[in-house]
Amino acid sequence: MAQIIDGKKIAGIIRQELKAEVDKVREEYPAFKPGLAIVQVGDAADSNKYISHKIKAATEIGMEAIHYKLPSSSTLAQVVSQIDSLNKDPRVHGIIVQMPPDSDEPIDQDILLNKVDASKDVDGLTDHNAGKLSRGEMGSCFIPCTPKGCLELVKRCGAEISGKRAAVLGRSKIVGAPMSDLLRSQNATVTMCHSRTKDLPAVLGESDIIVVGIRQPLMVQKDWIKPGSVVIDCGINFIEDKTRKSGQRMVGDVDYSGCKETASWITPVPGGVGPMTVAMLMSNTIEGAKRSLGKMKKGGLWNMRFLPLTPETPVPSDIEISRAQEPKNITELAQELELLPDEIDFYGKKKAKVSLSILDRLTEAPDGRYVVVAGMTPTPLGEGKSTTTMGLTQAMGAHLKRNVFACIRQPSQGPTFGIKGGAAGGGYSQVIPMEEFNLHLTGDIHAITASNNLLAAAIDARIFHESTQSDKALYSRLVPEKKGQRTFSPVQIGRLQRLGIDKTDPDSLTEEEFGRFARLDIDPETITWQRVIDTNDRFLRQITIGQSATEKGHTRTAQFDITVASEIMAILALTTDLKDMRERLGRIVVASDKKGAPVTADDLGIGGALAVLMKDAIKPNLMQSLEGSPVFVHAGPFANIAHGNSSILADKIALKLVGQNGYVITEAGFGADIGMEKFFNIKCRYSGLKPNAVVLVATIRAIKMHGGGPKVVAGRPLPPEYSEENLDLVEKGFCNLRKQIENASFFGVPSVVAINCFATDTDKEVELIQKLAKEAGAFDAVGCTHFAEGGAGALKLAQAVEQACQQPNDFKFLYDVKSPIEDKIRTIAQKIYGAADIKLSEEAQSKVDLYRRQGFNDLPICMAKTHLSLSDNPTVKGAPTGFILPIRDVRASVGAGFLYPLVGTMLTRALPSRIRSARLLLGLPMARRLELFSKRRVLTVHRRLFSR
Repeated sequence: MAQIIDGKKIAGIIRQELKAEVDKVREEYPAFKPGLAIVQVGDAADSNKYISHKIKAATEIGMEAIHYKLPSSSTLAQVVSQIDSLNKDPRVHGIIVQMPPDSDEPIDQDILLNKVDASKDVDGLTDHNAGKLSRGEMGSCFIPCTPKGCLELVKRCGAEISGKRAAVLGRSKIVGAPMSDLLRSQNATVTMCHSRTKDLPAVLGESDIIVVGIRQPLMVQKDWIKPGSVVIDCGINFIEDKTRKSGQRMVGDVDYSGCKETASWITPVPGGVGPMTVAMLMSNTIEGAKRSLGKMKKGGLWNMRFLPLTPETPVPSDIEISRAQEPKNITELAQELELLPDEIDFYGKKKAKVSLSILDRLTEAPDGRYVVVAGMTPTPLGEGKSTTTMGLTQAMGAHLKRNVFACIRQPSQGPTFGIKGGAAGGGYSQVIPMEEFNLHLTGDIHAITASNNLLAAAIDARIFHESTQSDKALYSRLVPEKKGQRTFSPVQIGRLQRLGIDKTDPDSLTEEEFGRFARLDIDPETITWQRVIDTNDRFLRQITIGQSATEKGHTRTAQFDITVASEIMAILALTTDLKDMRERLGRIVVASDKKGAPVTADDLGIGGALAVLMKDAIKPNLMQSLEGSPVFVHAGPFANIAHGNSSILADKIALKLVGQNGYVITEAGFGADIGMEKFFNIKCRYSGLKPNAVVLVATIRAIKMHGGGPKVVAGRPLPPEYSEENLDLVEKGFCNLRKQIENASFFGVPSVVAINCFATDTDKEVELIQKLAKEAGAFDAVGCTHFAEGGAGALKLAQAVEQACQQPNDFKFLYDVKSPIEDKIRTIAQKIYGAADIKLSEEAQSKVDLYRRQGFNDLPICMAKTHLSLSDNPTVKGAPTGFILPIRDVRASVGAGFLYPLVGTMLTRALPSRIRSARLLLGLPMARRLELFSKRRVLTVHRRLFSR
């Protein structure tokens, strides 16, 4: 007499095991919640019953099962649309489509099943998973639930499978075919039988294991089976039974009462395979969730196609190198990064924007290693920070085969068409396509221009309207009646609260409250918000606005700044999500009222409009390096008059995407005393991120200049001191690099010196720098040739950075933001610059006192000073000490979240006498050439123009 395989009991045990498994994962990852989506078309009673069982089991285990019930009138397209939406949802780890669909019009079931993403096909019925199973690739597919449950029953009853004969009766793709594949995978000798198999009883009679799923009630008789065999009955049939209230009873494909006398183990129907199918569905969903989590935990290596380089000697121009390399289609790069379809918006074939929803999907993923590239104090010779950033990234990716992202700033068209040129890197270490990187990209800077100037227009419009209208008229226009009722908008409620008016009914305000609410009383002399344009135009440095007769004499002196100097650019770079950006935009202080209180963008009621204009700009831009590694290009605040770093959001998304063993290389503008200091004290303070290492870029030429080398004049040959060995100049000029190494040490982060080598540098000069750098406290110092060789030339640097990231890290801020404003400025001046003390002008001191009264004391400090010297004097090189740092003025970027003291005189941008845009040439009828000079090479953009 056979022993009964109690599927219901075993399924209950499995559910408890699965619950324990989920609970264990949650101990390390509390947000872990396997998600199952059940799609049903129609309202069939039996389907509803099955679905309720699945939802109950999922809830018991600690999963989330959501039932998506579509009407019977649903078309194939509508059902597919629902499936597509679930495929893209990172919270869903498994999708099943309840079959058959109870639809008014026939729906092809195969099409529906194959629309489910294979990675979420927990029924295991897509062609992809079936193919994997048939090839024996069990670890990379989902096994159909019923066969998986059958195999589990055989194992749990203790039956031996390997080497035994097995027969599978039925060849459906849901049970028979996958069951045959599964038994073969367990080293059984399998015969697949069906209704046309000759002498079926003889085949079954030789089998040790029999699995039946042929939809024929009571077909298999006791004299068909081998004595002592294991019989698994998958059949579900209903036969007439007048003793039952329903008039029928459920039976399997096996004559249970007869076969249990011959078999050693047998499953009943019901209570055998059915409960196991549901349990295996839960198991597959949990497996899918664990796979998703596993990718995040281990930071699995991307399957990335890197682009080969064949460096030429001499090195061609940057644009020639860029154009000679065919970038990957951005869709390919997105797939390599495992981005979901709804996480990317394509802007042509070579660039795209990525969604902030990636952070939600990867919230439990550990961050990768975080490296900032800074440099010694800049010289006209250029140190190559951007080039080093890209060379290091290419070395990490294409040569060390690490997951790596570069995060860099978007260049302004001001420098691009001015003296500096573009910012894509250079030589064989750059971002491509170079033209798209340097010109417009995806329009973020234009969005900033629009939102900045909208705010500027709102300021002058409000002053004008307040001067020409009564309180009541002004109030009526600000809170107009609609269908006889007035209502405050949320931003107006916020203004009322700031005024201390605790009312929400517009008609309940008193006359005095009308006036306080409606009138901002902006003092025109205190307006700090200027219009911007992304062009160096010296004639817009000071202008007069309001000269039209319609403005009724309301003129004032104003100016245009360059767009990247706008506080909105700094906000974009420092924001952490859309909500945070909206709040920061609303907090922008544009002026003071006549009582000295700050006036904000939200007081003007325009914060929401600014956020709408910036809704796409907040998404980082995805591009690629010359060797095919990913690059985020996002935000571009200047480093001397702002904080000079790419966006927090780009860094955060990149750190999640690279995974625990990956690297994010970001660049800080100008020297370490400016860009790196602000990276640590401002950017890291707001992001909460902790860097693992600093790369300090230096060139022997620049070191010689800081050692007293002769002046360099553009257009003239370099003096011989810079192209001939001169160890004395190197040793004297090392003082500047030594100071920057010390500056990095103040923050507790290990530093690696990257010596960006030129052909004229000698081995002795490089060796001297390496020796001095290590003596000064650098973790390592490495010579690099990435400009000429690409990633291969930065391989030793990449290895040194890897080792530095494994060193003890005691990251800390330089000052406490709650300290007095003067003390924070003094700390930076003395520790980072080497000053003896600071001296505030009367105007600067009055501003400090004002900001303290307005509640802005606790903002971090963003020093606005020359980048050409550690002091306030751009002509003083090396590492001066003992000087007094003059603070001319102090201004507030409250929305961005910092105060910026002005050290010396800072100019807004102006074009040089010979501008790069003058190289716009109309040549032959079939071609147009726009030549732009990068820092080292000519950038040439060719565009085919076809005549009519």
